[in-house]
Amino acid sequence: MRRSAFNLLGLGALALAGLLLVAGCGKKGPLVPPEAFAPGAVDTLAVEQKGDRFFVSWEAPTRDAGGRPLKDLAGFRLYRRPVLPPGEDCEECPTAYRLVKTVDLDYLRDVTVFGNRYVVPDAGVENGTTYQYKVIAFRKDGSESAPSNRARRRKVAAPPAPRLAAASTPTGILLRWEPARTPGADFAGYDLYRRRGDDLGTLVLLTPSPVKEQRYEDREVERGVTYVYTVREVAGADGQLVEGAASNEASGALAAPTD
Repeated sequence: MRRSAFNLLGLGALALAGLLLVAGCGKKGPLVPPEAFAPGAVDTLAVEQKGDRFFVSWEAPTRDAGGRPLKDLAGFRLYRRPVLPPGEDCEECPTAYRLVKTVDLDYLRDVTVFGNRYVVPDAGVENGTTYQYKVIAFRKDGSESAPSNRARRRKVAAPPAPRLAAASTPTGILLRWEPARTPGADFAGYDLYRRRGDDLGTLVLLTPSPVKEQRYEDREVERGVTYVYTVREVAGADGQLVEGAASNEASGALAAPTD
């Protein structure tokens, strides 16, 4: 009897262990590494020169590294390094890059946002030097994305600012400007910008490609709205277009129709 009871107890224990084993073997998905929850890497980094400054821009990632919708994006860290001559340049050297700016999404100081694109000015660049940038996104928990694509540009002397004037007409706003220099061989034209009053968020480039003339009539205007304009000379350098210093601001509104 004792042996039989022992066997029954043993069988009961085995059955219980089997039940626990079955309960613990529920269907589970694959383990997700922590780095998969970090922001996806930025792949739209670009740099332009306007006047004496570079403007570095990129679009915020919308998904994490694992492909899920990105949550709790906190900001970005923008880095820059000078590009050295061949044989001396070192992309991976730990001291190659320096932090230019930490962009805090809750405190966007000196950062302009157009839709989902962030624009950061960089005045710490010198003529004749080529610079390379990268940006890293980070979440509120501190997790960081992989480095972005690299954007590279050489700083050149920018054209000086033209002098702009605006005149209102019944059909639009006529803009004329005087260049500060005689256009040289690098001359590519002029870029004209417009915004509605003091609303910087409405700033647009009116000329998809630089115009060669020193006048432009803006007919895409609404009555009762005051528009503010600036113009920049555009020059070619190293196969890229460089915008010069911005002109003075000139404002105008559609004139009342004449009887």
